[in-house]
Amino acid sequence: MKKTVPAVDEVDTSYLESLIGYNARRAALAVIGEFLEQMAIYDLKPVEFSVMSVVVHNPGVTSRQLCAALNILPPNLVGLIQILETRGLIERKPHPHDGRAVGIHPTDEGEALMMEAEVTAKELEMNVGSKLTPNQVQTLVTLLQKIYL
Repeated sequence: MKKTVPAVDEVDTSYLESLIGYNARRAALAVIGEFLEQMAIYDLKPVEFSVMSVVVHNPGVTSRQLCAALNILPPNLVGLIQILETRGLIERKPHPHDGRAVGIHPTDEGEALMMEAEVTAKELEMNVGSKLTPNQVQTLVTLLQKIYL
């Protein structure tokens, strides 16, 4: 006699939905998918966007400071800097106080690109957050930062 195998009509994900990591990952996937699509016109990946944003808002930032601010390993940052420099978006200049350090500066082209890209990112954020009130968006950002800051 064959054993009856149960069929699943509706998938129960309630346990997963109770987990911070699961929800954070699902939300991140939704946002990153849209971000990749929108940033394709600028040829910027999420980490390149982050590096460029920090450089534009902090001209002269060092590699060490970038790694600390964005939680990037130094070997990974080296390749990113080379890519952005080859594209003419950033340039390295001697640090004014530390002869061993180099400051990373945006080029005019890099600044112009990021002005447009940051406007696009802001629009994307508004679209993604459209299901939330402005207060809920701020609360969500604050709560997420409490996890990693």
